[in-house]
Amino acid sequence: MGSAYAEGLRLLAGRELSEAQVRERLARRQFEPAQIDEAVERLRGSGALDDLRVATAVARTEALVRNRGRFRIRRQLAAIGIDDEVAARALDEVFSAIDEGALLERALARRLHGPRATITAAAEFRRLHQHLVRLGFDPEAVTRLLKSRARREAGTEDDA
Repeated sequence: MGSAYAEGLRLLAGRELSEAQVRERLARRQFEPAQIDEAVERLRGSGALDDLRVATAVARTEALVRNRGRFRIRRQLAAIGIDDEVAARALDEVFSAIDEGALLERALARRLHGPRATITAAAEFRRLHQHLVRLGFDPEAVTRLLKSRARREAGTEDDA
């Protein structure tokens, strides 16, 4: 068995991992806690291990590729062991460059299979609301969007 540092580098060569993920994988490979601590310090010092970089990459991918909202991404970052403060910084950075309203619109259009699909029943409204909230969007923003869309479809929205 090689050094914990070399194994950590090998793990990080395959994909970006958080510090917690590296620690867990090294422990699974039966390295001693002292070896893991030393390896993590060296990896951090060399720049190979950076939780902010990992959190930002995950947040960007989740938001832009998977149309996920801030709340869902925060939960995902916590699940991979990203500290709350680091997660908040990453989310602020990513969402400062994203129009969250447009992201929510895209997620709705994707669920409705296109921008022209309509919301025809109250049960469908509830299902869409639940789906979008599960994707991590603010419940109040989801309600506003769905109500606005329903008014537009019914032709009751002001044209002014």
